Amino acid sequence: MTTALIVIGFLLITALAGYATALLLKLRKQSIHKKKHQQEFKDINQARLDEHLNSIRYIATAMLEDRCELSEGVMRIAKLFNILSMSEQVEAQYPAIFKHFSVIQAHPIMTQRKKLQKQQRMKLDFARMRSEAGLEADILEEAKQLSSFTPSPLH
Repeated sequence: MTTALIVIGFLLITALAGYATALLLKLRKQSIHKKKHQQEFKDINQARLDEHLNSIRYIATAMLEDRCELSEGVMRIAKLFNILSMSEQVEAQYPAIFKHFSVIQAHPIMTQRKKLQKQQRMKLDFARMRSEAGLEADILEEAKQLSSFTPSPLH
């Protein structure tokens, strides 16, 4: 009888050890899969960040070379920083860009602009041109800085 209990105990312990090993292997496989997914997600986010930062640098360079109007460049750069959730961090570094953006951000474009009455369009154009004229030198200086922009490691 004791031999039978020893054999049963041994089989039970062997079965439990086998089950524990199977669970550990499954957990290891899941951990590897999770790390792989996390790295893929990180790589995708880094590629997205790099693409947006390259766009900011490209637009800034285009503004400096008169290939992009100031207001259009300001609008695009400010929106890209917003997409990257970096507006608050960089606003102090580029005050002219964000000041001009605050003037023009609500201005309708394309179809919505065409729907406005002529006087409304002229009023918006005047506000945009007045802001551009007052901030042009500072915006271009900031565009020069942005043409080689690299975010700080905290971003």
